[in-house]
Amino acid sequence: MVLLDRAAAPAERIGETLPAAARRLLGALGLWEDFLKDGHSSCHARRSVWGGGAPITLDAMCDPDGPGWRLDRRRFEARLRNAAADKGALLLAPAGAGKVARAGSGWRIEAGGPAPARIEAKLLIDASGRGARPLRAFAGAPVSADRLICAWLHAPLREEAAAITYTESARDGWWYSAPLPDGRRLIAFHTDSDLARGGGASLRLAERALATPDLAAMVADADLAKAGPMRLCAAHGGRLASAAGPGWLAVGDAAMSFDPLSSQGLFHALYTGMKGGEAAAAMLAGDAAAGPAFAAALEPVWEAYEFHRALYYGMERRWPDAPFWRRRLGADAIIARAERQSAPLRG
Repeated sequence: MVLLDRAAAPAERIGETLPAAARRLLGALGLWEDFLKDGHSSCHARRSVWGGGAPITLDAMCDPDGPGWRLDRRRFEARLRNAAADKGALLLAPAGAGKVARAGSGWRIEAGGPAPARIEAKLLIDASGRGARPLRAFAGAPVSADRLICAWLHAPLREEAAAITYTESARDGWWYSAPLPDGRRLIAFHTDSDLARGGGASLRLAERALATPDLAAMVADADLAKAGPMRLCAAHGGRLASAAGPGWLAVGDAAMSFDPLSSQGLFHALYTGMKGGEAAAAMLAGDAAAGPAFAAALEPVWEAYEFHRALYYGMERRWPDAPFWRRRLGADAIIARAERQSAPLRG
């Protein structure tokens, strides 16, 4: 097995929280004990101002799986890369799949990078993220559900921060903040890309955060005067028409990506990576049904995601005339459709 990674080493990421239920996945992957040694911080509560002006706090004590974790994302990715290498994968980094072509019943990949290489493979797994670029000619382009982007920055903490993640809706999008294990605080704002370009949503994050009372109180432990540069990343949901085809699979965001409000992205990447590996082994052993079965198993995942996304956005009704929220007013139809589909099961 050959693993191509565009980055020579794990790069700085926005910072993510992994839900407590991921413990079962990490255990199944044989990574749980090592994960505990890596110093990720526990997340004991979630606080939100959404659908009204009063903050609501959900304590992890109410979760049967316990608290989640605020990840040191670089350390986590390094752990996964090392685990793959320990299992026998040949890691080429930095290297990208510059050209992908059919070669008989398999594939020929021209790997670009400091040491270009030609790779012959029987099976291709695309884990390249939202763009799903290596498979474009064979699987088509992912279909985006919206135009959500995220503007974010890190600011150093002046004091120890409470282990709380924070979400707050605003007229032109929504905020997210959390302390990170390395002594910094993440501050992020989500809006649609055209609203940001058109001036409908100012992306002066530090200034806007301090002008938002509840958020300002939450981030008071951070020194915003010493914040790093603001960065932008895609945050839209979307999916391929199918997550599998002849000789290939797509996993993680390459198969389907989620709005960060769902808090499902990293958990889904681990789950589909594990299940995709099982499907790949079966395909290589001659099981022609393994690929379609893997793709079919993801359909209810997307349906559940659409339902919960619609439910969460539908809770916020304070700005029905604002473009950001008006675009998400189709929530009621999605919820009604899901309820109709589940009615026979309840009966």
